[in-house]
Amino acid sequence: MRAPAKKKRRTAPAELSARLIAHVTLEVRADHSIAAGVSGQSVGLGKFNADASARAQELRAGLPLRSLASGAPATDQGISHLVRRLAGHGLLEYRLGRPRGVDQAVIEPQLPDYWPQTPKLGDADVLALSRFAYLRRRGNDLVLESPRAGALFKICDAKIAVVLATLSAPQSIKQLRRQDGFPGVDLLALLVDCHILFKVDPARPSGLRPDEGDAGLVLWDFHDLLFHARSTQGRHANPLGGVYPYVGVMALPPAVRSSWPGKKIDLGEVSAAETETLSPLGKLLRERHSTRVFDEQRPITLADVARLLGATARVQAKFKSGLDGDDSPQVEFAPRPYPSGGGSWELELYLAVDTCDGLPRGFYHYDADAHALVPIDVRAPELDALLMGAAFAMGAPAAPQILITVAARFGRVSWKYSSLAYSLILKDVGVLLQTLYLMATDMGLGGCAIGSTDIELFARLTGLPFHVEGAVGQFALGRSGEEPRSE
Repeated sequence: MRAPAKKKRRTAPAELSARLIAHVTLEVRADHSIAAGVSGQSVGLGKFNADASARAQELRAGLPLRSLASGAPATDQGISHLVRRLAGHGLLEYRLGRPRGVDQAVIEPQLPDYWPQTPKLGDADVLALSRFAYLRRRGNDLVLESPRAGALFKICDAKIAVVLATLSAPQSIKQLRRQDGFPGVDLLALLVDCHILFKVDPARPSGLRPDEGDAGLVLWDFHDLLFHARSTQGRHANPLGGVYPYVGVMALPPAVRSSWPGKKIDLGEVSAAETETLSPLGKLLRERHSTRVFDEQRPITLADVARLLGATARVQAKFKSGLDGDDSPQVEFAPRPYPSGGGSWELELYLAVDTCDGLPRGFYHYDADAHALVPIDVRAPELDALLMGAAFAMGAPAAPQILITVAARFGRVSWKYSSLAYSLILKDVGVLLQTLYLMATDMGLGGCAIGSTDIELFARLTGLPFHVEGAVGQFALGRSGEEPRSE
């Protein structure tokens, strides 16, 4: 007699759970109010029912998201509200793995409103790895991320990384199932939701690059979009700004470079006479400085704003010209007072007005062709967040009278240039900021360039995708309320 075939043991499917980030603690008080402890600070989360208070500490190990879905028992609603509140503060991560098993992946939100979604996928669906996705080492971890993603994925099983690598070429889910280490449809769906994977239509002959997103995305190179998203605020959870990460690790390089060996040619001897008779421009360059405190009693005026914008950013002419001769495509140019790489003039100015005599508080776009301000309807909390974010970045006690956000229409540059498009845009931002500085100084106004920009907040204010037209710089403007100082 033939021995009976052994039955394959069915393994439990992977489960998606929400859990506290390692350095976060929860304090449950007698009145059922709950506070989160983060780096010595307490964040109040509100009052919850007795069930939520009792189960709050379960978030240390993780709570399955299926138990928090709408339609769950009423006793689960309190803990569901607590989890959503924690997620809104960026205090949660999400574990994908089998119950009481090792993690397959850990999802770390990069956007404050991220919540895991698993769009439906079938065996016939064909997937490919985004050209913006990348695997890298972070400490001892392997992380998968993309500047388009709302979260990054810590890959805990090396076999998953191998399967994902095969998606450099499109594969159907049916094909993927045959591979050792198939991660399961849920993880694939989570990656599709984050634009790390995307669906490919086998019937379309257009190629992978156009399939992956809109026309604005087609124009981006990988390194440019990554630099844009990671060197600004809003689309990542990394430390940003003056956090002095290398204090105690290495010494600060000196303020002045040590001289090269060799005989010096003293320029002071030949320029002494010129120093005594500086031109008006030379004096402006000497007088330029950053102003971070503005005079609340003497706000800037609409006439000041009109004069400054007209002198620094107004369209001076419009014409068409061939790129490489009479037979080449005709391209439209619109020169402005500052230089621009390739004659692109891709920069747009948006004004967040807090205090201005003759101009209501609000958010405006500067139409450089018509020399006009166009109001944009925005929510007051988001306008406040933009202005106060600038005050925080400057270390100022109050918001500037006007905050100018410099945005770029990226396609104006990347349509022509490869590999250096974003670099050219940042150079253009630099010369525009200096132009604003000099004009503000000439008018007796105060100004300050701001290093950090929240691209996600700007996208919410304008409704524009961050990769189509996005914030690349900021400049605070107003009537100075402090003594001038050199920088």
